[in-house]
Amino acid sequence: MPNRPTADRFHAPPERSADFAHLSLDGLRQYRSTLSSEESRVSYWRRIIQARLDLVRAADAGSTTTVDDLPDVFAEGRGAGARTALITIVPVDDMPPLPDLGAIWAREPIVGNREHNNSLIHDLTKAESQLSAYRAALHRRLASATSELIARYRESPNLCLTALPGGGPDRKSAAH
Repeated sequence: MPNRPTADRFHAPPERSADFAHLSLDGLRQYRSTLSSEESRVSYWRRIIQARLDLVRAADAGSTTTVDDLPDVFAEGRGAGARTALITIVPVDDMPPLPDLGAIWAREPIVGNREHNNSLIHDLTKAESQLSAYRAALHRRLASATSELIARYRESPNLCLTALPGGGPDRKSAAH
């Protein structure tokens, strides 16, 4: 047997998927890029929600820490466009709903108000859980798209060259 890494001996090579048949190679690469960008945004929001939870718990413990103590976390802004783009490429059956982060974020903790703070902690924890589930779905989609790319590259190794700056030789005929 050739000297292959252990993982190669136990996994079958990726095969083409009908889910991606409608995408050109460039379209598949763009889809992966969109997924990766969306995953970065979701990871960012998870960290923000976790920081917010820390603030609410501090308020519940009697601290006067407020959201003003955090940097401007909405500078990046998270539009719905990326999620919509993902839906149009592959059906959305595996994508869980996203929380209304703006509404949750607008709620301030109240020092000494245990009922209010517990409700906010509950809602933030639920939002973090929803973001985690959404992120896991993104990871599954990213893995599927990556497998599709590998399968295409295995069929036609010259397709790898089209990812190089300038597109490599004969880009137009290899991109489909």
